[in-house]
Order: sequence, then structure tokens, then C-alpha cells
Amino acid sequence: MPPRITDQVTWQQAELLMQPTFIRVVDNIRKQLDESAWKGIYKDVLIWPANTTDETKALVTQLLQEMETATSEQADTIRETLASLPMPHPGYHLCLQRQDQEISIDLWELCYQVCFINYSPERENVDIDTTLIDDFGEVDWQHLEVKTKELVRKVFANLPE
Repeated sequence: MPPRITDQVTWQQAELLMQPTFIRVVDNIRKQLDESAWKGIYKDVLIWPANTTDETKALVTQLLQEMETATSEQADTIRETLASLPMPHPGYHLCLQRQDQEISIDLWELCYQVCFINYSPERENVDIDTTLIDDFGEVDWQHLEVKTKELVRKVFANLPE
């Protein structure tokens, strides 16, 4: 799940860092894939809140599909129903494959690990890694590259043999 940010300054810093971080993560993955036996493809995925049942996922998916062709009155009813159900958020995964092994890596989770100090999905509060922002309030590209490269290197180093 995306980190919950309630502080305006942290929100602005996260907005500043997320796009450059995503670009650096993808570029460093490309470099690692060039040297690896693993093949990778990127996929859009839906990330559901924890403990969402398969039945609920199916219902939400069905309602979202029905919404596309619903009349105005039907759409209002569908929206009311959806308001009480868990909703997925879009995700982006790197799917790695080598022989019969498959690994899926959440790219947004990697970005969060770069942007936030000691990020963990279980932690409610997050703190921006301010070393990634220079004295002028801009992205410190050198620090961003170093941190991103190291994180991506560790991901590939921890893949199964």
C-alpha cells in the first residue's frame, strides 16, 4: 500500500522525488537485466488492501465494469455500493523470469524504499530521505543515483540462484 502522508512538507518532498526515483529505478533495473540471466517484463497490476477476499475483488471488478455502460441512475447506485467496498490502487510490477522461476517485484515499493528512510509497508508514518534533496530544494541526482543503484543491485543479488 502507498505510504500515508499527512504532513504537507513531506507530501511536497515526496512529489519532488517520486518521478525521478521511478526513472532511476527503471534505468538501473535495465542495466542489471543487461548483465543478468533473468528476463523482465513490466505489468500494470491492481493492488488490493490486505484481507480483501476473492469474492469482494470479483464484486468490485464486476461493478466497475458495469459502471462503464450504466445509466446515470444505475451509476449512482453502483457508486454508493462501491463506496462501502475496498478499492484497489494501481501498481506496476517487474516480472522476472529465468527458466521455470518467476519473481514479481513491486516497483512502487522500490521507489518508496529509495524516497523514505527505513521504509516498511507495515509502518504507518514515513520520513523523507532528505539527503536526496539538495540545499536549493531540488533533487540531488548524485545521491539519488547512488541509493537507487545500491537498492536495485541488492534486489538482483537476492534473486534465487
